[in-house]
Amino acid sequence: MRKTVMGMALAAAVAVLLTGCGSDSGSKDRKGGAAHSGAEVPASKSPSPEAKSKSGVHEVTLEAGGKGRTNIMYNAASQGFEEQKLPWTLTETVELTDAEQRVGYLVSVVPGTVTAADGTLQMGPCVIKVDGKKVTDNAEGKTEKGCTYKIKG
Repeated sequence: MRKTVMGMALAAAVAVLLTGCGSDSGSKDRKGGAAHSGAEVPASKSPSPEAKSKSGVHEVTLEAGGKGRTNIMYNAASQGFEEQKLPWTLTETVELTDAEQRVGYLVSVVPGTVTAADGTLQMGPCVIKVDGKKVTDNAEGKTEKGCTYKIKG
């Protein structure tokens, strides 16, 4: 349990540091439909076919599994740390700046603990999909880390 709490605190600190690393005011803004609660949440604004073909525009889906409620920390086109009902899904469109296309842009989801089948607490399962393709997961919550992925291009 102590490792889980320390892992969540470390992940929160990393997320806070990363959210400060943005682009200057002269660069393009990230656009996207942010939906923050519910089991299956559709994007409020899906990119046009023209936007999808544009370099640097990606549809990012963050998922946290399990039953009940838990705190979820996430970073995609928007960031947050909120208690959510599980299972939880957030889909957003992320538009990368030229610099972010070269060095990458970190997206992440860190679910809190959930009750496992044997009654113990474990990290909630998570998945990240980029443009419909699963790019990372945390082995159904068997690892003490959340899910992170660096988008490039």
